[in-house]
Amino acid sequence: MSADILDYPVWAALTTRQSAIAEGGALARRYPVPVAPFAALAEMSAECFAALDALMSPREIAVLFTPDAVSPPDTFKVRLAEMGEQMIGTPAKAPVRGVEVAALGIDDVPAMMELTALTKPGPFGVRTHELGTFLGIRIEGQLVAMAGERMKPANYSEITALCVHPSYRGRGYGRMLLSAVAQRIVARGEIPFLHVFSSNASAVALYRQQGMKTRRRLHITVLKKPA
Repeated sequence: MSADILDYPVWAALTTRQSAIAEGGALARRYPVPVAPFAALAEMSAECFAALDALMSPREIAVLFTPDAVSPPDTFKVRLAEMGEQMIGTPAKAPVRGVEVAALGIDDVPAMMELTALTKPGPFGVRTHELGTFLGIRIEGQLVAMAGERMKPANYSEITALCVHPSYRGRGYGRMLLSAVAQRIVARGEIPFLHVFSSNASAVALYRQQGMKTRRRLHITVLKKPA
């Protein structure tokens, strides 16, 4: 497949390697709510928006990644509309020194939820860890840094939830985990990519320093049903 599938990463993921967990059908699809709030439309039509509306409860949100701005019908309200950098490439190798990088699983979910609630790297639910490998660094038993995999469109795998506890920043943990997750992706013959808000200048700079490049900018839109 062409790299153009990354213009619609959620739709591409939910119609290829992650189709088995997709909710919805030919017009609209989404991840299960405990996994991720991401959704996608086959096209920006009234019929597709109606199909998305039918998938959602009044309390839920739908996060769309699109190359063009989203103009939803009145059945939705736009909660957030920002630009995001879609970055691609294999980050530079960062040797692990002085700590152990360990795989995280279901028993680590409470600690993962606590760390992501503190650092806010993006949506993270109680089942997000099911989307791929997650790695973490613990200091004296406390999870202080983590990163993992999320969307998997065709032969691409997205790096996500890269976060470091504020008390442990400046030690290179983010670079170590970015490299470790990316190397696992590359070892499977896949291409790493990630998303970051364009306004997050420090994160964009880190990824560029590590050798990743912006493929394109995408519109990140959060939709909710009117109260």
